[in-house]
Amino acid sequence: MAQIFELIVLVNATLALITVFRQPRDIAATWAWMLVLVFLPVIGFLIYAFAGRKLPKKRLFRYQDQNISAIQKSIHDHLERIDEEPGVSGHVHSWSVRTMMQLFKSLSGGVTFLAENNDVEIFVNGNNLFDKMLADIDAAQDSIHMEFYTFYDDAFGRQMLEHLVAKARHGVDVHVIYDSLGSFGTTAHFFKPLRKAGGRAEPFLKTHSPILDFRLNFRDHRKIVVIDGRIGYIGGYNIGDQYLGRSPKFGPWRDTHLRILGPAVMQLQAQFILDWNATDLKHPLAEDNLAFFDETDNTGSTDMQIVSSGPDSDEQQIKMGYIRLIQLAKQSCWIQTPYLIPDDSMIDALRIAASAGIDVRIMVPDMPDHPFVYRATQYYAQQLTDVGVKVYYYQEGFLHAKTVVVDGEIASVGSANFDFRSFKLNFEINAFLYDQDLAQQLAKQYQVDMASATLQTPAMFEQQSWWLKFKQQFSRLLSPIL
Repeated sequence: MAQIFELIVLVNATLALITVFRQPRDIAATWAWMLVLVFLPVIGFLIYAFAGRKLPKKRLFRYQDQNISAIQKSIHDHLERIDEEPGVSGHVHSWSVRTMMQLFKSLSGGVTFLAENNDVEIFVNGNNLFDKMLADIDAAQDSIHMEFYTFYDDAFGRQMLEHLVAKARHGVDVHVIYDSLGSFGTTAHFFKPLRKAGGRAEPFLKTHSPILDFRLNFRDHRKIVVIDGRIGYIGGYNIGDQYLGRSPKFGPWRDTHLRILGPAVMQLQAQFILDWNATDLKHPLAEDNLAFFDETDNTGSTDMQIVSSGPDSDEQQIKMGYIRLIQLAKQSCWIQTPYLIPDDSMIDALRIAASAGIDVRIMVPDMPDHPFVYRATQYYAQQLTDVGVKVYYYQEGFLHAKTVVVDGEIASVGSANFDFRSFKLNFEINAFLYDQDLAQQLAKQYQVDMASATLQTPAMFEQQSWWLKFKQQFSRLLSPIL
């Protein structure tokens, strides 16, 4: 019996080594998966099958097999025409902002451009946001392009679908991308009325074998809406009742979203076209669907960059942007995120800033969404508190906002959390805002949220039970794969 057991352990360890090392991955994730595979025989391999396998390069790099170059050329040619016109912006940016612009230009190979003179409105309440979004959808004349991680089959999901179906029946081009895992419970049948009306709806990077090819990683976490190529939405909200505060589990839902008028919408539209063409190979959108905003219509004053990141690139653009924002802080860096599972580079950036006397604050929800993620967040909250970062637990419902405000001058709003998943495993999109008025609006909202949050202290963490600390430590070991 002992020999059989030793044989099982040896075979399991050998298979674990082969499984983990046959695909390149960073050292933290490698050790985390080794821990799971070695100490959970059989069960560990089942977990790996759903959460550890990488997306095949054939699917991961579909972007390079379709008309991305044509779309990039269209944007490049348009920007060259704009550059020939003097005085488009008239804004004189600080050195800090210029370094942000250069960073994203370099990481994207010149594709992520500075969009000038946008009109941007901030929404922190789901009812206000979706009232405005539905009104814009109802007024659409040409196209509605929508991409969400979550599109639930519930009361609000059905309400949104009804509006989309009505526009499709009137000849408006309606395309919807949703993530099959994030929209769990929403089947293809749900979108049948939209297809019947002439619209299209597809799960991101759909597969012909959803069971055999099911993965927890490489999800489409982006939230994009583009209407008539002129109105854009980006932020943290998804489509469903819980985002309107109707969920008994979560209660009030606190999030941040942007409505954009201006040339930045062109980048949102371009990203949607790329995502659609990587998803539906049989019915691609041509580059002529890329609407260019008429510069003479610009009524706003916000300069900004739309930044995308995902496992199709090794650059980790949004994470690099976050780190650069932290580095640029001279007085304050205020962060909101539902999940706080930073890697070593992010921890170092936060620690250096706090040690240098910068007012670094991080606000997370005091409510579990995913058990292991919640415990890992608690672990890192303590670690950062110990090095001088002020960590607040938000207690008025669920905090889902992903925002960064630096010195009340530069800000970021989008879909990316401060965790491994958003940095490396999910497809994300953020807006980086170079507008002092908007940054100060977000800072004021942060102060409002602080009234519903509790500052954590080392003494509070010391009072935690040994069992709670064990769960936090154990979850932390799995943090690279959560």
